[in-house]
Amino acid sequence: MTEPSSTPSGTPSGVVSHGSRLKRNLSVWQAIGVSLALMAPSMAANINPQGTASVVGRAVPLAFALATVGVLLIAYTFVRLSQRFSHSGSVYGFVGVTLGPRTGIIAGWLNAGTYLFYGVVTSMAAGRFINDLVSASGLWPDAPDFMAYVFAWVALAVVWFLASRQAKGGTRVLFITETVTVGLILIVTVIVLIKLLSGSAPQGPGFDLSVFSVAGHDASTVFLGIVFGFLSFAGFEAAATLGEEAREPKRDIPRAILGTAIFGGVFFVVVTAVEVMAYGADQAGIKTFINSGSLIGELASDWVAPWLGVLITIGATVSAAACALATVVGSSRLIFALSRDGLGPRILADVHDRHGVPHRAVTASIAVIFVVELVAMIFGAPSLQLFIDSGTAGTLILLIAYGLATVGCVKLLFFSGPAAPGVKPVARWELVIPVLAMLLLAYTLFRNVVPLPSGSALWGPGLSIAMLVIVLVVVLARPAAARRAGERLTRSEGLQPAEPSDAQH
Repeated sequence: MTEPSSTPSGTPSGVVSHGSRLKRNLSVWQAIGVSLALMAPSMAANINPQGTASVVGRAVPLAFALATVGVLLIAYTFVRLSQRFSHSGSVYGFVGVTLGPRTGIIAGWLNAGTYLFYGVVTSMAAGRFINDLVSASGLWPDAPDFMAYVFAWVALAVVWFLASRQAKGGTRVLFITETVTVGLILIVTVIVLIKLLSGSAPQGPGFDLSVFSVAGHDASTVFLGIVFGFLSFAGFEAAATLGEEAREPKRDIPRAILGTAIFGGVFFVVVTAVEVMAYGADQAGIKTFINSGSLIGELASDWVAPWLGVLITIGATVSAAACALATVVGSSRLIFALSRDGLGPRILADVHDRHGVPHRAVTASIAVIFVVELVAMIFGAPSLQLFIDSGTAGTLILLIAYGLATVGCVKLLFFSGPAAPGVKPVARWELVIPVLAMLLLAYTLFRNVVPLPSGSALWGPGLSIAMLVIVLVVVLARPAAARRAGERLTRSEGLQPAEPSDAQH
């Protein structure tokens, strides 16, 4: 679709200049590609269940099932808001238009921070996978850990190249690579499940539904395991950042968000259940599970064929790189939207004339990720430790942004008077959905920071708290900038009430 050359109606002079409009050229499948790649189910299935097992033992699939319920509750917020608004700022726009500009700015920068932290997580994951493949191949036996950083930077260079071009091409890469990898994982999962059911599994484990029960842990401990489930789902709402680039945003973006959440829930519950059964639900099996270098990769090697295990690991590497691409796409759109409204350097609000993407915001995102990794390497941080700390910090920040969006959704849908013309009002009983989501988010945050961890475990929560404090201080210290941003935000294209033709079903 060709974009008009004029500035959006109602936008103050000088706010949106030539070269600051995104192109509407994305389909629903390309929007799904961004959410799916940022959620990175193939990478998550190989890493995150181990963190859950260390807390809840064999009840990993139960924790992921509960996390799925929580994500679907949160998805309600993003579906309802994206049915009414389509803005590249995602939670920045959603929260800003419902709770006010200052709160929107806070949510926007927190969400951008999440994507940047996840950029570190995913690029480091790609670097670690490549380093392991190099060591296993014999090209460089026992390759040193610092090479994981070097390989991560190679992945970042590829990400920069793809993200600096039209999102249409980048999202196609995201969708294809993640789909192929997920397909391989599902093939291995089905083969392993058949062997479990038939009693032909190596080393004797069989089909065992006890993985959905708790042994030796109370309900609170199982709930703590949900944190790792949220980490696995994080990014399912990333399609919302493409609200200004989708052809039919008020239809396609909600479908992409909800579809990704539902698929992720089914995928994670089934795959984690088979994984735990295959490794064994007893204490020895769980210990092996936690110490595995690649959960699905090792199952593929031991239960199917060694070459398939290598292929799965390669697929996980590509998945990690694709996820890094999705984080940069998401962070650059948020930084672009915030800078366009005067809350960041004006140079980052520019859009490439030919490619139609916020290329300078893309470069800034890559630079921040690179600097974080460079500093960590200089100070001798193991690559795995940086992966864990960045993932924890990013998830905690994201949960705060989710909470703000949910509060804004409640205010808009249930306490703001009659619905806008052309928008079908929601049923009053639906209020219970976002309320349950808020309770879940609040308790998850509480369990993760109280009591505050000590030692190296403090880095993740500490980084998230530090960023929250910095964002609050900067935003509250600039009331005039927040007021001007609010004026621009309320006039932004995509944040106006839906026209009758945009009414959702």
